[in-house]
Amino acid sequence: MAAMQSFDVTSGCDLQEVDNAVNQASKEISQRFDFKGLAVSIDLKRKENLIVLAAPDDFRLKAMWEVVLGKMTRRGVPVKNLKTGAILPAAGGSVRMEVTLQQGIPVETARTIVKLIKDHKFRKVQAAIQGDQVRLSSPSRDELQAVIALLKGNDFGIELTFGNYRSQ
Repeated sequence: MAAMQSFDVTSGCDLQEVDNAVNQASKEISQRFDFKGLAVSIDLKRKENLIVLAAPDDFRLKAMWEVVLGKMTRRGVPVKNLKTGAILPAAGGSVRMEVTLQQGIPVETARTIVKLIKDHKFRKVQAAIQGDQVRLSSPSRDELQAVIALLKGNDFGIELTFGNYRSQ
């Protein structure tokens, strides 16, 4: 029997890189002239996978978000995995926005991935949803590479990463 090849399809953000990007953005904003003397903050809540931005008005909040996005891009954090919430009014006439960090593949997206693979009729490829990742296995390495090409060619709204290659 041929050896089974497998790999995992996952998604997520490196929290240390996100932390570094938030710290760099906070430092830049504190040094910018247009933010001097204003009550602005960028907080990373690691446990909740959340970034909270607070500013006196919408214009400054959007400017802060642009700085954060620039720092995230430079640090290699996939910006597709950042889900911005609505701009909400806060105490004292200020506004705040919550940005959710997407860690893992949501169940509906995982089902979409599995359905796409089955619809393309890869005979030997087996897809299994395991928590917040999808494991693909096949005796044919070529078919697995074709599946990777197929998944890279589709937009699922999140950044997919392929890893944990195994040969059994």
